Amino acid sequence: MQNQLLKEANEFQEKLSAWRRALHQIPEIGLHLPKTVAFVKKELEQMDIPYTVYEESSCIVALIGSGEKCFMLRSDMDALPVREESGEPFASENGCMHACGHDMHTTTLLGAAKLLKSHERELKGTVKLLFQSAEETFQGARAAVDAGVLENPRVDAAFAMHVAPNSENKKIIYGEYPMTSVYGFRVLLTGKGTHGSAPELGVDPINAGVHLYLALQELIAREISAMEEAVLTIGRFESGSAFNVIPHRAVLEGSLRTFKSEVRDYIICRIKEVAKGVAATYRCEVELEVLNDVPAVKCDVKLNEEIIQSVRELDSELKAYPAFHVMGSEDFSYFGEKIPTSYFFIGAGVDNQDEWVGHHNPHAKFNETCLPTAAAIYAKAAMDWLENHG
Repeated sequence: MQNQLLKEANEFQEKLSAWRRALHQIPEIGLHLPKTVAFVKKELEQMDIPYTVYEESSCIVALIGSGEKCFMLRSDMDALPVREESGEPFASENGCMHACGHDMHTTTLLGAAKLLKSHERELKGTVKLLFQSAEETFQGARAAVDAGVLENPRVDAAFAMHVAPNSENKKIIYGEYPMTSVYGFRVLLTGKGTHGSAPELGVDPINAGVHLYLALQELIAREISAMEEAVLTIGRFESGSAFNVIPHRAVLEGSLRTFKSEVRDYIICRIKEVAKGVAATYRCEVELEVLNDVPAVKCDVKLNEEIIQSVRELDSELKAYPAFHVMGSEDFSYFGEKIPTSYFFIGAGVDNQDEWVGHHNPHAKFNETCLPTAAAIYAKAAMDWLENHG
């Protein structure tokens, strides 16, 4: 049996798809999203929903209802610097792509706004809608917190969801520790450039970088228990510009992902020690820079249970499993350090399973039929929480 909110959301499926496709064609990256912000503003104005734009971070906060208690729904809006190869008729053409589905997220929150506005008199408090920038670069949530989005009115709890293009449509997963922390770092190795025919006259930073790469992998293989969960990846190794030149510098960039703070702290300490030791061994100077340091996503167990109850009441055919525990990361964790939060995945796989690929893939496709369900979940979760706590 379907809840009334879901029935209403299904009635404007075409509008949701139109919103999503319009957003998909204007992907923007980072903290500056002028076209996306303009689109969201226009739709909020047409729904007569008041909002505030935080210009420095391209975040939009909209308010529906009133009252002492406040529940926040959050969706991210930024894209990736990926050239789209999905073959969709509405594919982006500007060299960027919503390969992680944030256009779906933005649409979901607009859909929830439409539902909540039509039921505004029933709200037992305030629903705050946060359209957030720069999740992909882990800048947006911190910028939003620093800008005061959790205040005026003060947010008591928050909820967000992420679509999954390689999962059964409308399937939902959740958990207490859904996503890891991420520590991003850069290692600069400086040697001494020379002609490729005379390596003895220089100091080769590529050689040092190769040994450092291997040594860092051995931290996971030989210093962390197989019972722990940790991933250390070097995603960039860059040096040199000519085949016959030993370069002056090599750059390695990587990320560490863990759930436990003690594991994270130990590996970070060892990254620094190993980098200094390898550099000294191969006569290079070394500098380490922190690119980002984002905490793990930890959900409030009670809030998870409340929202899952709302999901089950929304549609008895929805499948929900306590199985969300992956090595990806999300800056929604910054909100979880301040208030109780929940973060779910909802399946958005297209009908042809042969076309399923993971996030950040240039061929990624998303099933728009999950949009009414996602919007209704947002709306019902907020309404039920305010009903129970307002």
